Amino acid sequence: MIIKKTPQQIELMAQAGKILAGCHKELRKIIRPGITTLQINDFAEQFIRSHGAKAEEKGFHGYPFATCASVNDEICHGFPTQKSLKKGDIVTIDMVVNLNGWQADSAWSYPVGPISKEAEKLLRVSQECLAIGIKKAVVGNRLGDIAHDIQTYAESNGFSVVRDYTGHGIGRDMHEDPEVPHFGYANRGILLSEGMVFTIEPMINQGAYALTIDSNGWTARTADHSLSAQYEHTIAITKNGPLVLTEQN
Repeated sequence: MIIKKTPQQIELMAQAGKILAGCHKELRKIIRPGITTLQINDFAEQFIRSHGAKAEEKGFHGYPFATCASVNDEICHGFPTQKSLKKGDIVTIDMVVNLNGWQADSAWSYPVGPISKEAEKLLRVSQECLAIGIKKAVVGNRLGDIAHDIQTYAESNGFSVVRDYTGHGIGRDMHEDPEVPHFGYANRGILLSEGMVFTIEPMINQGAYALTIDSNGWTARTADHSLSAQYEHTIAITKNGPLVLTEQN
């Protein structure tokens, strides 16, 4: 069941989103060669706590960290570790902030120092896929319209879209209905209406979309070990168009 939110509830989620966006902006300053993803995780957790909020991922179904930190061929749910990032890596940091019971979710991919032209293109196209999806998130469109435009753009640039993970509704719970796929056909799926709040979070692979799961039972990585990137925002459907609750600008 899709739980629509009132304007007042959306504002409460936006307050959580503002904290999350602020954390991502601070991460831009510290992600560099030599830092570990565990240090990034600890910085993010402290930032969230210092703003009176909770890192909702920690403890979710037993997940042990405040963030997911996915490096290079890791698609999502990467465990933060003591291994140092090196020049040329890319890392995706995914966080969920709970402020007074209302949640916001956002992931962002970062270059670690100078990266290859191929990796630069992957990050650029992945971020553009998110923007393209958000533009289709308007009253009267369908989820398939978002999915179709993301898939079309990614594949036109020679990349693939992960099938196994989707966006999702969010509110008082991290995962609510509906599921929000990033591949599919236009004019299909649930009709978008005012008050819906969900994430758009395409995971874009340099190679094929097939994946494997690590022995930790969480971390997904590309089966062909190609690079993967992801950008995610929490958005609300309003009569005036999509409202990005985790906007970093």
